[in-house]
Amino acid sequence: MHVTPDSGEGITFPPPQEVYANAPDLRREMHRVLALGAERDGRAARPVTGPPVDARTAERVWLLRRAALMDRMALDKPGPVAAAAETAEQLVQHDRRHPDLVAGPHSPDAIALAVDHRLYVRQEYAAWTAAGRPGI
Repeated sequence: MHVTPDSGEGITFPPPQEVYANAPDLRREMHRVLALGAERDGRAARPVTGPPVDARTAERVWLLRRAALMDRMALDKPGPVAAAAETAEQLVQHDRRHPDLVAGPHSPDAIALAVDHRLYVRQEYAAWTAAGRPGI
């Protein structure tokens, strides 16, 4: 059940260092996100090594990993903050259209998350990794 509270009270998030503790290094993740984008756009075939993935799930995995990558880059250096905010917003928009794909406890419209959608990206990345990174 996803809760949209009346206020941001009681909503906490693990720190980014914890959320991204087991994430691939930035260079490797950048290459993977580019590869997922190429698969998404039809410029490359998806490897047949894993189980089949529906288009909505594949799109969400790409949006999530791209937003998390940009968030991590913005945490490392303040330059890409605007790009991190933009990719976070794209994930939020996708999840508003497909609420059944939201993995974390709070919807993309929770009050505390509306201030900074990068918090939502971190919530969803943590939930995605805890679930075994489905859809890749």
